[in-house]
Amino acid sequence: MPSFMLVDGMALLFRAFYATAVTGQFMINSKGLPTNAVQGFLKHMLTAVNHFSPSHVAVCWDMGSKTFRNELFPEYKANRSAAPVEMIPQFDLVKEVVEAFDIPNIGLTGFEADDCIGTIAKASQSHSHVSILTGDQDMLQLIEDRISVILLRKGFGNYEVHDHDSFFTWKGITPAQMVDLKALMGDTADNYPGVKGIGEKTALKLLIEYGTIEGILENLQNLTKTQRTKIEDAVEMLHLSRSLAAIKCDVPIACPLETSVFRYDKERVTKMAETHELKGLQRLLV
Repeated sequence: MPSFMLVDGMALLFRAFYATAVTGQFMINSKGLPTNAVQGFLKHMLTAVNHFSPSHVAVCWDMGSKTFRNELFPEYKANRSAAPVEMIPQFDLVKEVVEAFDIPNIGLTGFEADDCIGTIAKASQSHSHVSILTGDQDMLQLIEDRISVILLRKGFGNYEVHDHDSFFTWKGITPAQMVDLKALMGDTADNYPGVKGIGEKTALKLLIEYGTIEGILENLQNLTKTQRTKIEDAVEMLHLSRSLAAIKCDVPIACPLETSVFRYDKERVTKMAETHELKGLQRLLV
């Protein structure tokens, strides 16, 4: 059965950018174009491809800062600052670089890369083993029998791979319960509150005991007075937070397996690397 790696492009690109930008290493080429994020992205992606040997690869991207989640909750991600000026030209450059490898670039306006990954992963699991390469734990909700999540750890080539069993061992809940966990806890990075005063420890305890948000709401009388008050005061936000946390898996997008075979023209890639002065790329090619 084919192995299909879906790459969370934005997660890798931003991770790579900030790893070098903190020391001012923007790797500006002779045209005045910063390439640090692109070079780091390629190193992350190609190191993982060399390590896990997928037969098929596709990269998914955010397409602008506003999505359907902003319509549900205008403050969604409103706490995030604009991309640094050195990052902006690299958004187009990285897609050009990915295209040079004959890897599909996938994204849809109004949706996040997560939604594209979720949709493609669910559609592909019947005929391939899917792995999701990311640094974002939100993706763990997508785990199924043939969908695993590869979390990047510090440095290059360090991974934490999760399937259904390893996730359950780690958290004590199923991947499907991850959405309810996020709804209860909220997410400071995405700027939605969940239930104020409910942290991960309490949220996990409640989900292990009652299964779902509905199960918790049906058993409020069994909770401590403090827990009950916090949840009762935030029922509307709790349901909204779940809608924001859930990765949408029915986005009108597709990536047929035959379009994502990982096979590239080394000469074309070398020429692209020379054009943009991506000096570290050659040693990553196999």
